[in-house]
Formats: sequence, C-alpha cells, structure tokens
Amino acid sequence: MVLLALLLILIAPFCATAQEEAPCYGDTIVVGSIGDASSLIPMLASDSASHEICGLIYNGLVKYDKDLNLVGDLAERWEISSDGRTITFYLRRGVKWHDGVEFTAEDVMFGFKTITDPKTPTAYSGDYLEVERAEVLDRYTFRVTYREPFAPGLASWTDLVVLPKHLLQGKDLTKSPLVRRPIGTGPYRFKEWKTGEKIVLEANPDYFEGRPYIDRFIYRIVPDPATMFLELKAGSIDWMTLTPLQYTRQTSSPDFQREFRKYKYLPFAYTYLGYNLRHPFFRDKRVRQALSYAIDKEEIVKVVLFGLGVVATGPYKPGTWYYNPHVKRYPYDPKRARQLLEEAGWRDVDGDGILDKDSQPFQFTVLLNWGNTSRLKTAEIIQWRLKQVGIRMKIRVLEWASFINEYIDKKRFEAVILGWSTGVDPDQFDIWHSSKTGPKELNFISYRNPEVDEILVEARRTFDRSKRRRLYFRLQEILAEDQPYTFLYVPYALPVIHARFRGIEPAPAGITYNFIRWWVPKHLQRYLR
Repeated sequence: MVLLALLLILIAPFCATAQEEAPCYGDTIVVGSIGDASSLIPMLASDSASHEICGLIYNGLVKYDKDLNLVGDLAERWEISSDGRTITFYLRRGVKWHDGVEFTAEDVMFGFKTITDPKTPTAYSGDYLEVERAEVLDRYTFRVTYREPFAPGLASWTDLVVLPKHLLQGKDLTKSPLVRRPIGTGPYRFKEWKTGEKIVLEANPDYFEGRPYIDRFIYRIVPDPATMFLELKAGSIDWMTLTPLQYTRQTSSPDFQREFRKYKYLPFAYTYLGYNLRHPFFRDKRVRQALSYAIDKEEIVKVVLFGLGVVATGPYKPGTWYYNPHVKRYPYDPKRARQLLEEAGWRDVDGDGILDKDSQPFQFTVLLNWGNTSRLKTAEIIQWRLKQVGIRMKIRVLEWASFINEYIDKKRFEAVILGWSTGVDPDQFDIWHSSKTGPKELNFISYRNPEVDEILVEARRTFDRSKRRRLYFRLQEILAEDQPYTFLYVPYALPVIHARFRGIEPAPAGITYNFIRWWVPKHLQRYLR
C-alpha cells in the first residue's frame, strides 16, 4: 500500500500536466529535404519530394489507415461487385476545392480521362488502363468496371487521379499553372514555392476531416545533410531524416534527447544498384550475377547504415505476406564473381588489373543523386569491391532534378544507385512489366521477361491471397535469378522531430498517417501567423 501511494504521488503531477495539454491550433513545422519537388500535380511527378508535398494538398478516393487498411478518403464508402470487376464509389458531399468550388464525381472522371490519355506524360497509367468503362452515375457517385477482376483496383484510387475539372479542362496539363501553384481538396493549401529554397503550405480551414492543428508546413531544401543537421540543432528546422551516422553517433546527448524525438521503423522501400539493360556490358545475366556476388551487402549495412537496415533480396521488405524468404541469395563471393565473369568472356588480357572483352575494358559509371550520403558511401564501397574482381566503376553525383529529368527519364546512364518506395499492395506492374519501358516510365532499366509479364498480369486478376502469394513468390525467384538490379538493402526510416510536437503515434503505416492531428501546446509554439 505504501508503494502504491508513492506511485500515485509520483504520477499525479504527470497526469495533471497531461490533462492540461489539450490539442490546440497554431505554430509552423519546418521540414528539411535534400531535394526540391519537380511538379505539384501528382500524376506528373515521379520523385518522393513532389509526392510528399502533394500528399498534403490532394486527396484520393481511398487511403491507408495506421494499420494499413484501406479506408475512405473522398469516397465515404464503396461497393465491389461479386465478380470483382466493378467498384462503385459513393463520394463525400460538400467537399470544396481550395478555390471554393465543390468537388464532384466529374472531377474523378476528368482525372481518370487525363491519366489514361496517351498525351499525358505519366508513369502511373497502368492501373487505370485496366478499366473497361468509367461512369458518373450522379453528382456524388462514380463507377468503374474493369475488363477482368483486378486485385489492386481499389488501392489504385489514391491522390494520383482526382483533379479539378473546372480549372484544367481543355488545357495542356504540363503547362498548367497548377504544376507550380496547385489547388486540391487536401488539409493544406499552397502558399509559395521558391525553387531550390522552400515550399510553403497553409492549413485548410474548410478541410472535410477538420482543420489541421498546425498552421503552416514549410518544406525547406537543404541539399547537404550535415548542414541540415546543424540547422536542426540551431532551431531552423523541426523535422528531418537522419543519416545512420547522425542517428547512432550524433544524437545521444541528454540535451538533444530533451529537445528532439527520434523514430525508427522499416519502411516499404529498398535501395538498389540498377543496370541499363540495353548497355552491352549488362545484357548477360551472368555478369549481373557476378556483380551481385562481388558486392558485400552485409558490409554496406554494417558500415554505411551502422546496422540500421537489412539486406534486400528482392523488391519487397521482410515481414510482409508476399515476401519470399527462400529466393536465391548472393552472399559476398569474389571467387564466384570472377568465375561467372570469365564464363561471360571477361578476362584481363593485358595484365592491367581490369577485365577486357572484345578489346573493351570493363569500365562503367554509376549515377546517384547529390545529398544522399548513404548512397554515396554505398557507391564507394561497391567501387572498391568491384575493383577487387577487375571492374572499374566511376561515380558521378548529380543534382536531383537533373538526375531524373536528363538522365533517368532519357535512359542516359550505364548504372544507377536509387531507391523505390513500394507501397502496401505487392503489385509492381509499372516497375517490371516490359510494356513500361518507354520514356518517363518506371521500368527505365528496360527489363524484359515474358514469364514476369505473365505473372504481373495474372497476379492482378486474382483476389485469392494464397494464389497471389504464390505468384509473387515466383516473381521474386525470377528477379533473383535475373538480377536486373543488385538489391542492396532496406534502410530503416530515421526521422527526428522537435519534441514540442504532440500527437505523433508510430504505427505499421509509419508516423505521418495522422499528421493533421499533430499539435503544439500554446506555451511551446514558436511561430505566430
């Protein structure tokens, strides 16, 4: 009883404080990013910076909740026909675009027609081309009928599609002012974009789920992570993604831990070394397998990530229902790498330490984006390991927008180090299907495999999870054999956020799913409107 009384005395002040802290409006959150956005129309953008901003400006018909279940967004509810081919969406009434015009089913239809228009330069049309018929049944009801049952159908109706018809009808989407001054239905409204400097958003007071507590969202572009970290500690930035070095070595002081909160979770993402499969060096899968054996992935996780990640074996993160733990592995084995390279005709004929074939030395350049220190260090380790087996790899670092627009989209590369955010549904048609190898498509490495094409299509046609699992298991087996990428690692997400922000609740979906409910107590707020 005495112990219980002491415990009650100890926790009483905390409870009183907690009761006094009710959510309130105000303040600004400043987020640091190494890269600027490219477009603020979701279907035109393929970079994470653009989609992060768009996610606050636009809504989809559906979204994922904290436990990764699909729930309504602009759609209050929906019905799926017994044969799995038809989805009828019943839309929220009274939702307004940021300019005050009411959102209706016509906007969904306009967005659908736009993303499926061959003239629209989008990488995301694949899911919507499966639709046989789209209909506006009335002002608040929208229906799609697929040619065949389509398992990823419901999950595809996100913020990629819905556009304001009254502002864009009859206009060239790529030349619209909305590319840089977007108007959505989301929790935040666009305020300002200074290229290479910042993007500013303001809370939408009329948001249908309730006004966000935080008044302003400022997305600051700081290309160097070390500089960004200094600005975080100086109070100029509230939220950034830490490097593994920063997370493990530079954030352990009591002062830092009082002022900031660190988070760690395994995201739906992975990092890879991708090969341009149209390049003669990389057409032979024995060469790609050799490169994978020559790279010590465990070393990269240990040295670059400080253990804050896991070795990737394919395009899915461990622990998901579709992850295949039994695929072919590529442990560090330089002897096996040399053997495969010799079988493929690569030998050091002139004794200079570099392999040759048809009088050409095995030398190539890998491209990566500026500001990602983990990828740069990964490239340096790969460079060293490949040198041990007779391959010279050069490293070229590029500014993000130029990297994507001038090199990736135009296939002007030999190899790249990049990462994918993969989404919750296992469908990866847009990344691996051979029909998606054109300009600005996501299969920019030009991978082609007829069996993979068949699997990707068949997996979309079934709602049976066990059958889908078997198909995606086989997909991973083929990718492991073909090695169109050397799958490197799944890095932990390592966000750090100033401790004055309340309401952050880590969940399977990460931490941002409830961002509009984050708040700051009045006495801790830094910024006034």
